[in-house]
Amino acid sequence: MPASTSSFFAADALAGRVAVVTGGSSGIGLATVEALLGCGAAVALCGRNAERLERAVAGLREARPEARLFVQTCDVLDPASVRAFAASSEAALGPASMLVNNAGQGRVSTFADTTDAAWTEELHLKFFSVIHPTRAFLPQLAAQRAVWGDAAIVCANSLLARQPEPHMVATSAARAGLLNLVRSMATEFAPQGVRVNGILIGLVESGQWRRRFEAREDKSLDWSAWSGQLAQNKHIPLGRLGLPDEAARAILFLASPLASYTTGSHIDISGGLSRHA
Repeated sequence: MPASTSSFFAADALAGRVAVVTGGSSGIGLATVEALLGCGAAVALCGRNAERLERAVAGLREARPEARLFVQTCDVLDPASVRAFAASSEAALGPASMLVNNAGQGRVSTFADTTDAAWTEELHLKFFSVIHPTRAFLPQLAAQRAVWGDAAIVCANSLLARQPEPHMVATSAARAGLLNLVRSMATEFAPQGVRVNGILIGLVESGQWRRRFEAREDKSLDWSAWSGQLAQNKHIPLGRLGLPDEAARAILFLASPLASYTTGSHIDISGGLSRHA
C-alpha cells in the first residue's frame, strides 16, 4: 500500500497558508483537501452538490476538528458564483496562496456520435472550470508573493491530453487544450510570482469506476479482481488502478514550496500507462 502523505510532509509544512480546491467534495478533490489540511493549511472547498459537500465536510471536521475549513456551494461555470466564492473564502480564511482546479469527469463518445452541442458543452466545461476560478483568485494569489515568495495554481488534467482515446474524442481534445492553457498561464503569471502546473491522471479509482463495477456482468468478481483485470486489459505496467491519495500527493507537491522552481510542467500519474516521455 502506498505510504501516507504524512510520511513525506510535516504536519505544519503549510501552516498559515490558505488553499482553495474546486470539486473538493469527493475523489481526488477530497483527497487533496485532506492532504492540505494534514500539512496545516487552511482550506476552502466548493462543489455544486450541497448534500455531497455537507457529507464531505462532516467527515473532515470529525477527523480534524482543529482544521480551518470553509465550504460553499459553487458552480465553476458561473462566473458570478465563483466570484462570490472567492470573496467569501477570503473573508473567512484570508487570501489564497494555492488554487487547485479540479475539473469534472470525461465524456464517452466518438467523433461520429458527438453532436455540436456535446462538443460545446465539453469544451466549455474543461476550459471555463479552470478559467473562472483562476480569474477570480488570481489577485489573491499574486498578492501572496510579498508574503510567501510565490503562489501556486495546480490543474487536475488527464493523460488523454497527450494520449487521446477515440472513444473519448471530445474530452481528449479538451484535455489537450488545457495542457496548452497551463503552459500559457505559467508564462504569463510568472512575473507575478504565481506558478502554474498540472497533473496527468491515468486510471484512478473513482465513483465512475465504482459504478461500472456495480454494473459488471460477472458478479463473481470482487473489486480487487475486477479492477486488476481492468488494469491488465488496459496494459497498466503497475498492474492496478491509481488511488485518489496518489494523485493528491502530486498536487500537494506542486502546490507547496517543494516545487518552488517548477512551473509550466505536468506530473504523470498513470502507473506507467503513458507511452510518451
